Amino acid sequence: MDDKSTSLLARRRFLKLFGAGASALALPACGNDNARNANPAPAEDLPAGTMTYRVHPKNGARISLLGYGCMRLPTVDNASARESKDAIDQEAVNAQVDLAIARGVNYFDTSPAYCRGLSEESMGIALSRHSREKYFIATKLSNFDRATWSREASLAMYQKSFASLRVDYIDYMLLHGIGMGGMESLKGRYLDNGVLDFLLKERESGRIRNLGFSYHGDIDVFNYLLEHHDRYQWDFAQIQLNYVDWKHAKEVNTRNTNADYLYQELHRRQIPVIVMEPLLGGRLASLNFRSIEQLKRLDPEASIASWAFRFAGTPEGVLTVLSGMTYMEHLRENLRTYSPLKPLNAQELAALEEVAQTILEFPLIQCNTCQYCMPCPYGLDIPNIFNHYNKCLNEGNYSENIHDENYRRARRAFLVGYDRSVPKLRQANRCIGCAKCVSHCPQRIDIPAEMRRIDRYVEALKRQG
Repeated sequence: MDDKSTSLLARRRFLKLFGAGASALALPACGNDNARNANPAPAEDLPAGTMTYRVHPKNGARISLLGYGCMRLPTVDNASARESKDAIDQEAVNAQVDLAIARGVNYFDTSPAYCRGLSEESMGIALSRHSREKYFIATKLSNFDRATWSREASLAMYQKSFASLRVDYIDYMLLHGIGMGGMESLKGRYLDNGVLDFLLKERESGRIRNLGFSYHGDIDVFNYLLEHHDRYQWDFAQIQLNYVDWKHAKEVNTRNTNADYLYQELHRRQIPVIVMEPLLGGRLASLNFRSIEQLKRLDPEASIASWAFRFAGTPEGVLTVLSGMTYMEHLRENLRTYSPLKPLNAQELAALEEVAQTILEFPLIQCNTCQYCMPCPYGLDIPNIFNHYNKCLNEGNYSENIHDENYRRARRAFLVGYDRSVPKLRQANRCIGCAKCVSHCPQRIDIPAEMRRIDRYVEALKRQG
């Protein structure tokens, strides 16, 4: 079979998996980790009632395809509460929630761990100003720290979520980040302490309306939970899904699992999928020049991020796509993308696969800036080191040929901006290799090894002048 025939079969398989509507659907334009848009699309011209909804197969609930991620709430210093230590700008949060609900968004995703522990409280304030029937709230039992593995500590965290969110029932409750730490962690956090049994009883009582999990890491844990689906009857699951991870997650990191496998295993059991990381930690909102030109030829007006959101929203088994929206322009552009969704066609799917292949040529570090590795006991700014490295290589169209002009551009950009982006005392050369960060990384990056690689890279650039 020739390459053309193979490509055609792959596209047909994709369309079959994504459902008959995949050749005619639509999606979002800004979101999780996406950079601020210099030309934000106004939302005022969007007529009410145009949001795309998906129906939960078990209970018939209509969920907006655009889900409001609450990990990056705005702060008073006009930054994201994921990175900034300033107070959350509650007035801005209220305004964005008001616009989201007015334009049809009804799914809001938070956690006790988000925004330095302030996200649930902030969303409780913003959402309680609206009728409870107008929104679905999702939160998580984020008992990552061993100090919170006990039944008492876990249940205290669970009960606090109700108070912070100002609700008497939670629509979507997740076991947070299963797979991180393998089966030992799953048993310690949820099984051996009886916490999962408790949550199942809470669902029976109605205090939890839907019970599911978010997955990162060890595939054995994911498979274990699905093998026991008859017992647990999962109502939904949250996975990382984007056009790179769909077929190439293992190429990015051999310990990852391709999103098409995760999606298929859930979809065939009729477990609705919640999508996280549609922009792959923001990297799909800012591509290399070659990929940008390719997508602009297909649609000159579409933002680069919108392609990733359209991909994430196209599969019929996806219930909602989460977008962490710090700024009002993020929300406005996403509203335009999902009101209504325009599904990807075969030509567009093929183009995104080519973009994915191009992305894989770049030696980027697959960090999603989730901040779970922080704080570093030796003061390193791990996410910003990785972010600066990736950004400079991407914008410089990285080449292995040190005589190539693109390589020289990347080298100059890196050296000029490194000290500005990351203080000297927080740079890669300060890493001592303690590896305390490694077990906390959902992407399972060997962070000390990458720090050594970046340090060698910086020293080599300096020697080259």
